[in-house]
Amino acid sequence: MSSSLSKNDAMHAHPYPDGPRLLADIGGTNARFALEYASGKIINAKTLACADFASLTLAVQAYLNRWSCGGIRHAIVAIANPVTGDSVKMTNHHWEFSIEATRSELKFDTLLVVNDFAALAMAVPMLRDDEFEQIGGGTAVTEGVIGVLGAGTGLGIAGLMFVDSRWLAIESEGGHVAFSPSDERELAVLQYCWQRYDHVSAERLVSGPGIALIHEALAAQQTPHPAALSTAAIVARAMSRADPLCQETIECFCGMLGTVAANLAVTLCTKGGIYIGGGIVPRLGGYFATSPFRSRFESKGRFSSFNAQIPTSVITAPFPAFPGAAAILADYLDSKTSNPFAVRRAGHESSTGASLPR
Repeated sequence: MSSSLSKNDAMHAHPYPDGPRLLADIGGTNARFALEYASGKIINAKTLACADFASLTLAVQAYLNRWSCGGIRHAIVAIANPVTGDSVKMTNHHWEFSIEATRSELKFDTLLVVNDFAALAMAVPMLRDDEFEQIGGGTAVTEGVIGVLGAGTGLGIAGLMFVDSRWLAIESEGGHVAFSPSDERELAVLQYCWQRYDHVSAERLVSGPGIALIHEALAAQQTPHPAALSTAAIVARAMSRADPLCQETIECFCGMLGTVAANLAVTLCTKGGIYIGGGIVPRLGGYFATSPFRSRFESKGRFSSFNAQIPTSVITAPFPAFPGAAAILADYLDSKTSNPFAVRRAGHESSTGASLPR
């Protein structure tokens, strides 16, 4: 992806006749924006803190004002949330909005809103070799089903299938399945969580906030009133090897992520590989390759040999969802209708049917 491309370079690369397109990737913590001036030419990537804005509209306007970019006609928002109609209320942030009202307020002709991991999944076939790092063994089957997951403010999960000469994203809210412990330590963490929550999802623990909760649960086994630490502090202490409990916390987190990935692999038969995005794993640097993740991924009983053949890779591209979002928007604009309501309906449907090269 050419995120470092200058505006002048982009404008000389067969720019879109109706102007640049706005791309947005919205999570529970960060709102990422970029402009696509021509096919595949994505520039001016910028990350804003969601907490700094009362609404999505204000965040979009702040980004566009920064680049003095008016007259945007077409936009797509990939958001960490299921998208089932006009009304969107985020699971891990307070923003809620009407897609049509937002489109009208921002004066866009087109505003598509799709699940963020559906967009990330659509981007996987376009990753360059230097934009992901394989962890462990396994060999991908060409055009085999692909699984995508990632831990950030929440836990995103999606799939990707090659059908009728094109890739189709499988949207999912699999992060909200019930958490399943794989050893006594994880069972103790789950029992601690049961004191607070009726339902403990995988996302509750396999996420940024989940790291803090794992640390709290492990610390509670040593002292009745453990000191709270932020996720950032836990990761920093673990990576510097300055705190054994923080190291144990990250070890536990990586094992849990391995279980989630293993479950996704056998659920979808992901012979095309598992790809890991999200904001947490990249912070772990080289530790992740030696963590319990891969051994847990392959520890699947009678299906251990099945999973051992599936490659697992960490996505290292800085803004990986943008190319997938751009492809979804391009697919829609190639077949759009004049019906305003179809902007919402078709946009949601398009997230599961954009044509992409392998």
